[in-house]
Amino acid sequence: MIVLGLTGSIGMGKSTTAAMFAERGVPVHDADAAVHRLYAGRAAPLIEAAFPGTVVDGVVDRKALSARVVDDPGAMRRLEAIVHPLVGEEERTFLNSARRSGAALAVLDIPLLFETGADKRCDKTLVVTASPEIQRERVLARPEMSEAKFASLMARQMPDADKRERADYVIDTGNGMEAARLAVTAIIMRHAAG
Repeated sequence: MIVLGLTGSIGMGKSTTAAMFAERGVPVHDADAAVHRLYAGRAAPLIEAAFPGTVVDGVVDRKALSARVVDDPGAMRRLEAIVHPLVGEEERTFLNSARRSGAALAVLDIPLLFETGADKRCDKTLVVTASPEIQRERVLARPEMSEAKFASLMARQMPDADKRERADYVIDTGNGMEAARLAVTAIIMRHAAG
């Protein structure tokens, strides 16, 4: 089974592209979705112990937690030390299940794939990209997004050009949905054939 790491900077179309793989029957593990599940489950008591007052009714209050860690590198490292191993467990369970099902290809949708070194756990990598203008338009259209927040998020991410250079595959989502869908199909077909 080929493990394909899917990533892309904010607003580049990563989630939409992941959905295209899933629509074609390829197992997809979404690291962000895993974090959301963990914040409402196993991670909540651990986070509350480390950051008192950040859990409400058994669910992590993301705004409260963000306020505690966003400008504090030490706090961010403590949070990551809690969450990353749990996400890793979920990822291993997902990959074992995909292997048992006989999947030829499985996708790990990981926002900071290269930044965290997660690409080392993948056989191939795919970066989704778009022009800076399209990216900016998509991101600033999101609710509760500001120029400052966008700049802060971008500062934590590897430049798009560097990601594209490191990737085995690149899909430009600025070329439209149909072009992206065709590119996804080509990747699936390449690995289905072995």
